[in-house]
Amino acid sequence: MGWMRRRDFMATLGGASFAWPIAARAQQSRKQNRVAFVHSGIPAEQLTESAGPFWVRRFYETLRKLGDREGDNLVVERYSAEGRTDHLTALAGTIVSRKPDVIVTNLHALVIAFTQATSEIPIVAIAGTSIWGGLGRSLARPGGNLTGVSINAGNEITGKRLEILKETIPSLTKVAYLASARGAWEDDAGSSARQAGSRLGVAVSGIFPAEFNEIQIRHTFDAMTQQQFEAVLIDEGGGFLAQRVLIVESADKHRVPICYPYRDYVDLGGLMAYAPDLGELAQRLADNVHQILNGAKPGDIPIYQPTRFQLVINLKAAKTLGVTITQSISARADEVIE
Repeated sequence: MGWMRRRDFMATLGGASFAWPIAARAQQSRKQNRVAFVHSGIPAEQLTESAGPFWVRRFYETLRKLGDREGDNLVVERYSAEGRTDHLTALAGTIVSRKPDVIVTNLHALVIAFTQATSEIPIVAIAGTSIWGGLGRSLARPGGNLTGVSINAGNEITGKRLEILKETIPSLTKVAYLASARGAWEDDAGSSARQAGSRLGVAVSGIFPAEFNEIQIRHTFDAMTQQQFEAVLIDEGGGFLAQRVLIVESADKHRVPICYPYRDYVDLGGLMAYAPDLGELAQRLADNVHQILNGAKPGDIPIYQPTRFQLVINLKAAKTLGVTITQSISARADEVIE
């Protein structure tokens, strides 16, 4: 199977700027299965075992252990929406037209685009809880051509993160909820944040970057500073995760405490995270793909929800931000990074 030429791919999308697939070739010694790995924000060239973030590397590692090796019986075509949400339908349509055996993707809106583009090609998604209630019959037996893993155990996790921020900073009264899309603020996760804020005496406002690029992220942090937000919640969107280095640097520059949804941010110097184990979720995502490539129907594979969340705190970041980590918060943390 040949590579898709840039000019052909660009013409297909009507000029939209997406990263075209990077396909791994192999000797035709075994039957090859084609997997389309599609991310909302991480560049296509970083969706590899060597260059990707931790969960992406764990995904490929698990596939290898299960006997699905890229360059052997597996061909991976990589795509990125590059943080743009305005052309997801076009991107999904182009990928579906190439007829991969399985599509692996993230982000609520991107999953929706794929389910609208095909009812036949299996889709394995990593997304928030709300997506499954809208598209699957049940978590135990979703039906149709969709399965995957949830990155949270219910939208109340957002409220829990606000509670942790408030306990850490008792004087907190004004918080920004950095949402990957307006829908992420208007759905149950945003509602959970607002309800928790009402209970805790904290005003929570939704902020929605137009795109997930450097200019927009910097502009967003400038705007939050001007509006005098005292802390920030950030949703689980993959576009934010793709910009995690810049986000942590911006939080440090503007001295704004953030409770993150993944420990990746904290490992890079972020303040704190209340997060699932992305390594475990990546393993289950790979297992879903393996089952489907061996004949399982995606609709028969249960949606997995994490049962354990970890509170991780970075003391160096706390000192930089001027945040005092009390003994009670430290005692509750699963891990404290010195």
